[in-house]
Amino acid sequence: MMPPRPQPLPAESPSDLSRRRFLRLGLTLPLLSLGLALPVDVFAATPPARKPRAPRLLMLDPGHGGHDPGAIGPSGTQEKDITLDIARRMAEALTEFPEINVKLTRNKDSYLPLPERVKLGQEARADLFLSIHADSAPNSAARGLSAYTLSEKASDKFASELAERENLVDGTGGLDLGQTDQEVAAILFDLTARRTRNTAQRAKVGFVNAMGRNWHLLENPVRAANFAVLRSPDVPAMLVETGFLSNREDEALLAQPKQRQKIARIMAKEISALLASPLFG
Repeated sequence: MMPPRPQPLPAESPSDLSRRRFLRLGLTLPLLSLGLALPVDVFAATPPARKPRAPRLLMLDPGHGGHDPGAIGPSGTQEKDITLDIARRMAEALTEFPEINVKLTRNKDSYLPLPERVKLGQEARADLFLSIHADSAPNSAARGLSAYTLSEKASDKFASELAERENLVDGTGGLDLGQTDQEVAAILFDLTARRTRNTAQRAKVGFVNAMGRNWHLLENPVRAANFAVLRSPDVPAMLVETGFLSNREDEALLAQPKQRQKIARIMAKEISALLASPLFG
């Protein structure tokens, strides 16, 4: 004996639809009387779609430029050219990540004072400010990538000397470091600045750990110092030394377009992962 076929559900009559609407209204009116409303439509077939997250903004800051060449290697390689080329290549690589927008503080061989670089990051409301460098190290044996965040007290003598040298370079451009220090001191340790620095410090550690899998690192590559270009109280900022032109091996490496392309793509990949992480909300 064959089992009976399942019968289709009867179509809702107009009276059924009216009862559903009445029930919906009955659930909603008490909440409205209290100044509330149902957070979702309990009768909806599917839940409302989540609002997509806005793209993250990365501000790339190629160090030096114009009349300020930055470090000059033994073979004549100029830091300002290395940093601009890496920043441009990073920006190009990041076009593969639609969830990230990129801006550059400078996109040509032009001079830009340190306070102006900080201001550009703040005005753009960047999620991360990344200053790219290839300076001269306190000793010519030092080589490899390292990353720095802001600290009034440097993590070590190496970082302190590097920051002092970097800050003084901008003195020829009219930067009054004494005045800047006074202005920054008043806001550096408020709650916003503390949270900003904590985010930058955690990003620095994650970035260096990831970069170490594909690029040579400086000994003790996670450092901190009072770099003027990192003094934004509301934008997480990090300075990356891609290598040191004072070292012949680093200079030879960074002078090669293929190697600059390699480090730019690696940095783009790791920064994109950081910006997509819970660290940046």
